[in-house]
Amino acid sequence: MRHAFSFAVALGVLFLAGCNSREYFEPQTSYDLTLKRQAYEGEIVDVNRYGATLSSGRYIGSHGIGTIVLEEGYRFLNEDSRYLLAADGNGGLKLYQKESGKPLQTMTFDAPVVSASIHNGLIAYILGNNSYGIYNTKSRQILTQRRSGKTFAIDARAASPLFVDSIVVMPMLDGKLVIVDAQHPDRTSTIYLSSDNAFNNVIYLSRIGDTLIAATAKKVLSLGKEGEFSYEGEVAEVAIGGSTVYLFDKAGKIIKLSSTLKPLASQTFTYAQYSAAGVYGSSVYALDKQGSLIVLDTTLSHYKVYDVGEVEGPVLMIGGKLYKDGSVIDLSKLHYQ
Repeated sequence: MRHAFSFAVALGVLFLAGCNSREYFEPQTSYDLTLKRQAYEGEIVDVNRYGATLSSGRYIGSHGIGTIVLEEGYRFLNEDSRYLLAADGNGGLKLYQKESGKPLQTMTFDAPVVSASIHNGLIAYILGNNSYGIYNTKSRQILTQRRSGKTFAIDARAASPLFVDSIVVMPMLDGKLVIVDAQHPDRTSTIYLSSDNAFNNVIYLSRIGDTLIAATAKKVLSLGKEGEFSYEGEVAEVAIGGSTVYLFDKAGKIIKLSSTLKPLASQTFTYAQYSAAGVYGSSVYALDKQGSLIVLDTTLSHYKVYDVGEVEGPVLMIGGKLYKDGSVIDLSKLHYQ
């Protein structure tokens, strides 16, 4: 018994030593943020790639804090210029009209809605059971719904479907892109990014002109007229600036890639763990969990680090602004020199 006890104590000491030895990003020089911050009411209770939901029921989108108050239990999913999509945790999906602020339709599915997009009266959606579908808001009918492979766990940064003319690109939870012809929903094709069993969902989906850019937590894919290209790494975040892709990896490295994913430049901030990142105007922004907001030029040659305080809750970087701890930081006021 004594030996067993000693062994258990030794394991405990090793465990604690491992926890205490964790390294953090420590900038050599950082600057206090002297900007006047705009405050917002409530705290962020849910965040995704396209916005956030506040405890007050209001939402944050690409154009700032909206006036619509979502019904209790619903969270912001996505929006376009006229409509907003919100979902609950039971398969409910509401379509709000921005002008009136009221829900126009409520849809119910057999699994929670993970992500969704709306375009020209069509709602493309991904469900928690890894099904995808297209719903017509005018006829109030599901045009198609199919289920992909099984998934065991997903990364919370799920991408939403992408409309490209009459084509819908579905970012699935099992590392696939399903391409659907909205005019002929039975016509589909599949692109495989990764085949891992867990945390393999598509976390980023966008385009540079006619080139599709997608990513899972371990791979970035470029698909266009020049062919198919990939870049493998531990992906914390992806952002697009002009015709360039920026990869923020889990080791603190920021990599500038061409649209065909050829490395062009990089900068490393050792041990940085990025909570949010983006490219706005002529600057690249990355927020470390310890509170360092890194501002770089688009060549990654010059940078400046600001201290904005440790990240203790959900944050959102969208529309050239950082929403954190009840205040808004206008990123355009920060400079890399």
